[in-house]
Amino acid sequence: MQPTPSEEASATRNNLKTIATLLPYLWEFKGRVILALILLILAKLANVSVPLVLKEIVDTLDQPRAMLMLPVFLLLSYGALRLCSTLFGELRDAIFAKVTQRAIRRVANKVFAHLHTLSLRFHLERQTGGVSRDIERGSRGISFLLNFMLFNILPTLLEISLVMAILISKYNIWFSIIIFSTLLAYITLTLIVTEWRMIFRRTMNNMDSKANTQAIDSLLNYETVKYFGNEAWEAQRYDEHMKTWEKAAIRNQTSLASLNAAQSAIIAIGVTLLMLLAADEVIAGTMTLGDLVLVNAFMLQLYMPLHFLGFVYREIKHSLADMERMFSLLAENKEIQDKPSAQILKSKQASIRFRQVNFSYESNRQILFDISFDIPAGHNVAVVGHSGSGKSTLSRLLFRFYDVQAGGILINNQDIRDVTQQSLRASIGIVPQDTVLFNDSIYYNIAYGRPDATPEEVFAAASSAHIHDFIESLPEQYETIVGERGLKLSGGEKQRVAIARTILKNPDIFIFDEATSALDSKSEKQIQAELKRIAAHRTTLTIAHRLSTIVDADQILVMDHGRIIERGSHQQLLTSNGTYARMWELQQQEETDIHKKMPVFQESAGVK
Repeated sequence: MQPTPSEEASATRNNLKTIATLLPYLWEFKGRVILALILLILAKLANVSVPLVLKEIVDTLDQPRAMLMLPVFLLLSYGALRLCSTLFGELRDAIFAKVTQRAIRRVANKVFAHLHTLSLRFHLERQTGGVSRDIERGSRGISFLLNFMLFNILPTLLEISLVMAILISKYNIWFSIIIFSTLLAYITLTLIVTEWRMIFRRTMNNMDSKANTQAIDSLLNYETVKYFGNEAWEAQRYDEHMKTWEKAAIRNQTSLASLNAAQSAIIAIGVTLLMLLAADEVIAGTMTLGDLVLVNAFMLQLYMPLHFLGFVYREIKHSLADMERMFSLLAENKEIQDKPSAQILKSKQASIRFRQVNFSYESNRQILFDISFDIPAGHNVAVVGHSGSGKSTLSRLLFRFYDVQAGGILINNQDIRDVTQQSLRASIGIVPQDTVLFNDSIYYNIAYGRPDATPEEVFAAASSAHIHDFIESLPEQYETIVGERGLKLSGGEKQRVAIARTILKNPDIFIFDEATSALDSKSEKQIQAELKRIAAHRTTLTIAHRLSTIVDADQILVMDHGRIIERGSHQQLLTSNGTYARMWELQQQEETDIHKKMPVFQESAGVK
C-alpha cells in the first residue's frame, strides 16, 4: 500500500524534526565538530587532487624515450595525497567518535528516564519487548545518522562540486553534461526506489518488535506455558510474526538487488560515454593521454562515493524509520506531572484524608464513589472487602500513580497534587501483595529501599523481616541471585524481602497491601508482630483479606463495589452484625474446618 501525499509530508516533517532533535548534541562538542569538518574538507581536497597528479605523471611518462624522466616528485606527491585522503578521514572519525557515542548515551538515557515519568496507565498498556527493541534500534540509528549524514553525504556533494568545477574549466562542456546527467539519473532512481522500499523496512521493524514482545512475554511466563503444555502454540504465534517479517525481508533484499543493478547500469553507461568522448578528443589531439586517465579516474572516483551515497541514503532513511518509534516514546505525554509551584511534602507526623474521592480507570467504568475517611497521625486504618471492591486502588491513588477525577487526597492538609511526586513517594513505603524483585542479588533487592544504606542497616532490615537467618543459610548468602521477577524464591521469601526493603526505606507512612498473604500461619504471626512494631507511631493504611490480621486496627473500613459501607473498630463492626461480621464468621468457620482436617492429613502422611 503506497503512502498518501499527506502521509509522505508527515513523514518528511517527522524526519526533519528527528534530525533537528540531534543538533544540540552535535553543538555540545562544537570544537570537535569543527575540527572534524576541517579534516573532512582536507581529505576531500586530497582525494580530488589524486587524479590531477596522476594525469601529470601519465603525461610526463608519455614522452619520447630521449626526453623521458622519472617524475619522482610527482610520484611522491601521489603517494602522499593517497595517504592524506585516508589519514584525514581516520582522524576525523576518531575525533568525532566522542560526539556520536555521547549523543547515543544522552538520547537513550533521556528516553529511559522519560519512560519512568510516564503514568502507570502507559506501563500497563505497553509491550516491554517491543519498547526495548525500539530503543535498541533507535540508538543504533543515531550513530549511523550522525556519522553518515555529516561525513558521507556532505563530502560526496563537495567532491562532486569540485570535480564538476575542474571539468568545466579544463575540458569540453559535454564531459560535465554527461557526468551531471549520469549523477542526476542515479540520484533520481535511488530516491524513488528507496522511498518505495521503505514500506518493507517499516513492516520488518513492526514485525520484529511484535515478535520480540511475544517472545519476552512467553519467556517471562515460562511456567504458565509449561503448565498448559503450550510450547507449540507459543512457537506458532512467534512464527506468524516472523513469517510476515520474512516476506518483507525477502522483498527488501530483492528490491535492493534490483536497485543496485540499475545503479550499476547507469554508471556503466556514463563511464562508457565519457571514455568514447575522451578517446575521440585524444585522437583529435585536443586532449592528452593523461587527460583521458584524469576523466576516467574522476568518474570512477565519483562512482564509489556515489554508489555509497545510494547506500547511505537508504540507511539514513532506515535509521530515521528506526528512530521514529524511539522518539515517539519521548512524545508520550506525562499524565501525572508536578505543578510548576509544587511544594515539598511535609510528612512528619502525617495525617491522611480522603475527601469525597471519585475515580475511574476508564470513563465508562467508575471504581470509587465518594470515598471519605481520615487516618490520624500514628494511627492504623485497615480496609477490607471482596476482590474488585477498590481496596488496592486506594494505595495507587495515595502514591499518585493516577489523579482522582473528583475530590482530593490530603497529607498534613497538603493536596498531593500540589506537592512533588518525588517527595510524596519518598514518604510512603509499601509492602505489596504481589512482590516483584529485580533479577539481581538479595542484597541489591533489599538495599533498593535505600541504595545508600550501609551493609549493617541492610542486615538489620533483613533481621526485622525474619529473613536474615534464611539468607545466611544459602551458599552465596546475600549475593544469591533471585532470578527473573524473583522466581528463584518462594512467595513467602519474596514477601519477606519486600518487607525488609520497606523497613530499610524507613518512611513516615506505611501501606501494607496483603503484606503477609504468602506466609504460613506461624510466620505470619511473627511478621505481623514485627510490622506492628515498626509501624508504631507511624501512619498506616492496611489492605487486608484475612481479617485476623487487622483486629488491632484503630479503624476498619469495609468496602463493596467502590463504596465504604461500614466503618468502626473490630468490636464495633462485630456488634453491628453487618457485612464485616458475616465475613468474620465465614473466615472463622473456614479456619475451624482446616484445623479439623489437619489430623487427617497428618495421619495419611504418616505424621504422629
